[in-house]
Parts: sequence; C-alpha cells; structure tokens
Amino acid sequence: MGEYVNVAVDAMGGDNAPGEIVKGAVEAIHESKKVKVYLVGKADAIRAELTGYTYPEEQLTVVPASEIIETAEPPVMAIRKKKDSSLVKALYLVKEGTCDAYVSAGSTGASLVGGQVIVGRIKGVERPPLAPLIPTADGCALLVDCGANVDARPSHLVQFAKMGSIYMENVMGVKNPKVAIVNIGAEEEKGNALVKETFPLLKNCPDIHFIGSIEARDIPAGMADVIVCEAFVGNVILKLYEGVGATLIQKVKSGMMTSLRSKIGALLVKPALKQTLKAFDLEQYGGAPMLGLNGLVVKTHGSSKSIEIKNSILQCVTFKEQKINEKIREKITVQD
Repeated sequence: MGEYVNVAVDAMGGDNAPGEIVKGAVEAIHESKKVKVYLVGKADAIRAELTGYTYPEEQLTVVPASEIIETAEPPVMAIRKKKDSSLVKALYLVKEGTCDAYVSAGSTGASLVGGQVIVGRIKGVERPPLAPLIPTADGCALLVDCGANVDARPSHLVQFAKMGSIYMENVMGVKNPKVAIVNIGAEEEKGNALVKETFPLLKNCPDIHFIGSIEARDIPAGMADVIVCEAFVGNVILKLYEGVGATLIQKVKSGMMTSLRSKIGALLVKPALKQTLKAFDLEQYGGAPMLGLNGLVVKTHGSSKSIEIKNSILQCVTFKEQKINEKIREKITVQD
C-alpha cells in the first residue's frame, strides 16, 4: 500500500458525536484504501463506538483528547483555553504535518479561527473563504464565501474566484469553470459598493472565466460553476437553499400520502423521485473546505450524519491527490 492521505477527525464535534462521526470514519476507510483516519476525542467513548464495527485497523488511529469545545463558546477564548480539546488537537495534527486534512462537525467559529491561527494561511492569501458545494440542475456549484468573511474587500473576492476556479477544475473536473458574482441584477452597473468595485477586477482577471453577475434565482439552474460573494450573502443563500429544499421534500412526501390514488402513484414514481431528490441532498457533497490554508480544513454541518462525514473524509483524498494547496500557492503568490 502506498502513502495514505491522513485525515484528523474531530470525533466529539457536532450534534451526533461521537456515534455518527465514528460510523462515517469507518465507512470512509471501507470505501477507500488511500485514507487513514485519526479520530480525536475521548478515547473510551470512541473505542466503545468502534466495538460495533469491523475495519482495517492500520487505517484508523484513536488520539485521546480530554476536552470538548461547545458550539456556544466564544471561539477565540475556547481555542486559547482548551488546548486538549478534540478540535484543537485535530488542528495541531495538521499543523505538525502528521495529517493532511481536518474534518469537524463541531463549532464553526472555532474551526474557522483555529484554521487561520493554528494551521495558518498560505502566504499571499488575504482571507481564506469557506466554500461549500451546492446542488444545481447541472450538477453542483461552489459557493464562496459562505461563512468566514462577512466584511470582505474587492481583493478578497478576486482571490475567492481564483481559488474557487482551481477547486472546481481539479477536484470536480469542471474544465474552465464559469465564475459569477452574486448581484441584484445582470447589469454591470447594478449592486452595492462591494459588487461594483469587484466587478471590473473580476472582468479583467486573466486567471478565471468570468461571465458577469448572477441573480440568486439563477444559481439552482446551474448558470455558473463558482458563485462569488462575501460571507453574509453566501450564508443567506446557503441557509435558504437548505430550508427550501427540506420544506419542498416534506411537502412532496405529505402530498403523496393524501389519498389511495396518490399513494399508488408515489409507489410508481418512488425510484425516480428518490434518485432526483438525492441529487439535491447537500449531505452527498460532504463539508465545506476552507480554501487558502497550509492544510485542508473541512467544516461539516453540526447535524451531520455518517454519510456527510464519510464524504468529507473522501473529499480530502481528492484535494491532496490533485495538489490543490500547491496550485493555490502558485496562483496567489506568483500573481498577487
């Protein structure tokens, strides 16, 4: 067996820890022989969960950590005080070079702060963005930024576009990905001060395939592959996406149960409907990578089940194999 892609997983982070986290890790190493998982957290609790599974032991290591950073804790203070927390110890495994990537369903704030303070930014990257994949009619698009930089500057958004393009081309296999900036209209002169200042910079950037502005309603249609915005707008888009998707699925399911005829119809369309709805399930795409750090930091939903943890771990393999950080480092430091 060749060299593993080593992934540090915060086993105590999230609403369903450690059960779903451990399950996702085991599923990941069963699916890929290329990955080794370091489960960081309360060793007794992790090992108790592992007793229910068979797995290749050489691909999984338990790293003891006595503390847990709760979601409600102030991120900076928690990172400073809880040095033996699962989240901090997992990030240090990346910083020290033991692991290539970090995955957590725990505190978003602590992961973002820890990513920048502990793992550190690539030289030349001004603000690392959080960049989740969101489903579209044609497959998926990268939403960058969705939570890390609420008060971004035009130069930050240009870097988001560059890093997002590298990710989509090399990880998702989209050749010459289309880049668009979120706006309230398609015209170049529309938008707030940030969008108006950023638009010409993106338009004149030779490293990306910029197609102009995109309105929120056009995002699900797949009109662009990289959706650029600051974190406030991005987070609103992401949360609305999740809310509408969940409500729509619930309404479809309840509508199919209203009468005998609808139940028979539901039975007939169930396989096709299940496949269609699966394509719009955010869990299928794994967590959101934080681009522009010296190692890969992936943040998953706090309510993540095993499938999202598994997909987030497997996503790290592609990220490492395609040398995404090296390509970002080359693109940013050479030209910025």
